[in-house]
Amino acid sequence: MAHEKRFSKIPMSKRMRDLCKEEDYAFLNSQRDPDQSPEESNFPESQSQKTLEERDRRQHERELQRQEKQRVIEEQQKEKEEKWKSHVAELAVKQEAIHARLHRLREFRDFQKKVLLQDLGPDAGSADKTINHLLMRF
Repeated sequence: MAHEKRFSKIPMSKRMRDLCKEEDYAFLNSQRDPDQSPEESNFPESQSQKTLEERDRRQHERELQRQEKQRVIEEQQKEKEEKWKSHVAELAVKQEAIHARLHRLREFRDFQKKVLLQDLGPDAGSADKTINHLLMRF
């Protein structure tokens, strides 16, 4: 173990050195004996399995959060789209009502003009200015 020589100058307690040696031996044994059964597995492997499971769980949680955010964004976009459609529909209804009112006013104005022409009688050609003036006053 070459790394023992490199790290021998690092101050460590005897207990810490013993732990490091145990971990080194456990790691090296797991490298040499890959057909070891799960009951014989050592601490680092079970720890690495736990970390992998934890990593997978966190990744799954992140994916769920991302999906939830995406769903919320899509719902917000749908709401905005629905609001916009309803707004446009309201404006169209209002504009249609205004056009209908304008049409009714023009028809009424034509009717008034027709009645005034009938009241003035046969010399309606010279009374055109008078009719327009009277209509403007109404």
